[in-house]
Amino acid sequence: MPPTAKANVLAGQANVRWSLSRKKSIRNRISKGECILIDKNIELKVDITDNNQISWNSDTYSAWIERFGTPDEIARKILDNPLKMLSSLKEHFVDIKGKKILNIMGSNGIKGVALAVLGADVTIVDFSKENKKYALAVAASAKVSIDYIQSDILEIEKYIGTNTFDIEFAEMGILHYFNDLKPFIKIVYEMLKDNGKFIVKDFHPFSTKLLTYRGSTAKIRKYKVTGDYFDTGLEKVEVAFSKFLQSDDDKKYAYIRKWTLGEIVTAIAESGLIICSLKEEPNQSSDVFDKGIPKTFTIVSKK
Repeated sequence: MPPTAKANVLAGQANVRWSLSRKKSIRNRISKGECILIDKNIELKVDITDNNQISWNSDTYSAWIERFGTPDEIARKILDNPLKMLSSLKEHFVDIKGKKILNIMGSNGIKGVALAVLGADVTIVDFSKENKKYALAVAASAKVSIDYIQSDILEIEKYIGTNTFDIEFAEMGILHYFNDLKPFIKIVYEMLKDNGKFIVKDFHPFSTKLLTYRGSTAKIRKYKVTGDYFDTGLEKVEVAFSKFLQSDDDKKYAYIRKWTLGEIVTAIAESGLIICSLKEEPNQSSDVFDKGIPKTFTIVSKK
């Protein structure tokens, strides 16, 4: 009997078995941006990590220079005001000198370097070598040391033992990269020390799953409910740094799964972490735009 590979179907409790060659074919189609619908009602959930990793390892360094400047330039800004770089998360990083902090999927390392400047022992895990290159250059310019592990977060235990960190945090566009939240939260739990704290700040699913809008000023901004809050399908999107690339031809894409707030809270609670607070937040960059609409949320939990 030929080797087989399990495929999880995002509809009901159905399970489908595909040959290994068929699974490879589907992965190739995804890397080319092709549709993966079985039919209009059933969507196949496949391993999308490879595709997303390829996208995040392409042109990222130059995109960060376009967005933030050279490592020397952004390092000067961090040194001038490290708390500002933490934005609304700064209230969660009080008295962190000597604390071991894990920045999950920490991207360009700006927040990690800011925490190191404040005296924390910082580890960043992210699977992009381009992100690592930029982050280490920023750290060197700021004359601080960070440990940057280039790895899938789900494989971090290959590099670091369990019960290691006082604080772990993930912020702004992390959760949707996981097909299943449970393995991710399990890793978070295992890597935390007893009484350690996990902070996750992300885009509010009310805005990301339901609403689309048109208009660049508050007076003409119009909203429309076009999404399905309970949709469990995968969505092809531009990776965050693409808007900073010079050419539209250079744009990179990833596949994401948008979670409901209930799914996120449940995954954290079922892991054994104790949820301390859930804060839903308006648009924090403007008092005018998106008034009355939740744009982000922050969950604080502890082991």
